[in-house]
Amino acid sequence: MTAERLPVRKTYKLFIGGEFPRSESGRSYSLGEDGPRVAQGSRKDLRDAVRIARGSQPGWAAKTAYNRGQVVYRIAEVLEGRRAQFPADEVDDAVDRLVWYAGWADKIQQVSGAQNPVAGPFWNITTPEAIGVVGIVAPESPALLGLVSRLAPALVAGNALVVLASESNPVPAVDLAEVLATSDVPKGVVNIITGMKAELLPWLASHLDVDTVDVTGVPDELVRDVEEAGAENVKRIVRPADGDPLGQSPHDVLAFMEHKTVWHPTGT
Repeated sequence: MTAERLPVRKTYKLFIGGEFPRSESGRSYSLGEDGPRVAQGSRKDLRDAVRIARGSQPGWAAKTAYNRGQVVYRIAEVLEGRRAQFPADEVDDAVDRLVWYAGWADKIQQVSGAQNPVAGPFWNITTPEAIGVVGIVAPESPALLGLVSRLAPALVAGNALVVLASESNPVPAVDLAEVLATSDVPKGVVNIITGMKAELLPWLASHLDVDTVDVTGVPDELVRDVEEAGAENVKRIVRPADGDPLGQSPHDVLAFMEHKTVWHPTGT
């Protein structure tokens, strides 16, 4: 007689540097009585993610805008192929959102760049470029579409990301990490931490190697603390264009960029 087979229960891991480590603290938390367990990231996990993101960002930003758009489109392709893993009421919009932002990757410079008039024999040119390492605090709900809506514009801009996933529903974020790992996204460009926002947010906001924090998913009672921590090291605080966390706008791409102005003598 064959014994009844017990299912293999999954503990969802972090996503750092293209790998799926457990938290260095060994902690995890349960999503309900019969729900899966999820790694509870620590401050050291967060620091590791920031360090890896910083090392990965220059190579990602150096890729052509067209190539970055191709990579983001590839994420959409893989997500479409694995749609059964994700919330049915969000996955179509998430795929479409990725495709939409992929199309902006090689257009944002033409829209936002400028040749500025000057009184002299010079060219004065302004172009947008990636700001660096971006911390994204994903909305609690909808966990997949909310994350994709904030991740995609920061990614096509050429930044490396450290994401704090939804605390109450982190599974879509970790499933998305599996999509990223099997797409063409270079290792370390997107890092996803699951855990307690109240524990990790102060460290993300005050970390000197994080250039920008997207506060879309920051709980209302912690927004002021995050803004103050960011102000201490002149960190940019980003919110969705028009206040809509599920909207799509080229302004959301530009929010994760800074404008660089250069001078060139005419005739050279």
